[in-house]
Amino acid sequence: MNKLFLLTIALFLSAGCLTGQELKLGLVKYRGGGDWYANPTALPNLAAFCNRQLNTNFNPQYAVVDPAGVEIFNVPFLHITGHGNIIFDEKERANLRQYLLAGGFLHIDDNYGLDTYIRRELEKLFPEKELVELPFTHPIYHQSYSFKNGLPKIHLHDNQSPQGFALLHEGRVIVFYSYESDLGDGWEDPAVHNDTEDKHIEALKMGANIIEYALHH
Repeated sequence: MNKLFLLTIALFLSAGCLTGQELKLGLVKYRGGGDWYANPTALPNLAAFCNRQLNTNFNPQYAVVDPAGVEIFNVPFLHITGHGNIIFDEKERANLRQYLLAGGFLHIDDNYGLDTYIRRELEKLFPEKELVELPFTHPIYHQSYSFKNGLPKIHLHDNQSPQGFALLHEGRVIVFYSYESDLGDGWEDPAVHNDTEDKHIEALKMGANIIEYALHH
């Protein structure tokens, strides 16, 4: 893809997020055996919450996207979740790189068991970049909602403190990786994981912050 095409995509992503046109969140369907389809109610609930609280215009039905397909350029926000292995081939990596460098955004949420595999794939995706932990003062934690201690702890997992990691490009977060938090489970209908309403709302608020950052940065 030439530079003019990438510029067009960047302008589309930026303009589409700031107008009243309907947008979709994108769920990445990846290979490797991991359950990319986990948390089926998560993105619809997040979209509905953002529509109510941020005045966005998301279709509650998310788009399932192939990382090698052109359809990823039709969504301003990609989400990856799961518990197991994930593999991108050369074509998928090239397409994801172009999407992210052109203005797209990828949120990865470790649903417990994804960490080893996604770190390996991120190193292949951007070998020149380092995954860094964001400080609690970073704007992603202080959009419409303020999280002075960073990511909320939604599920126990290994009982470690939650961490938010990122890949940066020209000062902008292009990949945000939430680890030991499990935001996606928190976005789901509370009855699915027996979450309290407070935890559900806390997770949605942090998700809304990520969406807001992605749309305006």
